[in-house]
Amino acid sequence: MGWGRTLLLGDIGNRLDIADTERDIAGLRSRLHSQDRTDQAQDERLRELERENDQLKLYLASLIRLLVSKGTLSHDELTAFVDFIDADEER
Repeated sequence: MGWGRTLLLGDIGNRLDIADTERDIAGLRSRLHSQDRTDQAQDERLRELERENDQLKLYLASLIRLLVSKGTLSHDELTAFVDFIDADEER
């Protein structure tokens, strides 16, 4: 209520205004804390995905080396495949 409450109720009005403000601040803190938890969860999920992506890159590189070493996949076939993928990404 602000000024009206202060004029009508004096010190009691001030106390009510302070209580309202404290309640508003508590609500804001709660929302910030909730947002912080959400941000932390998202950061952790991103770290998990980065770790998983790194593992997949390692597995793929190992598989390609194995296929090339066994003669299942030639270096020229691999180069053509990589060029095809790179060209597809540019579109």
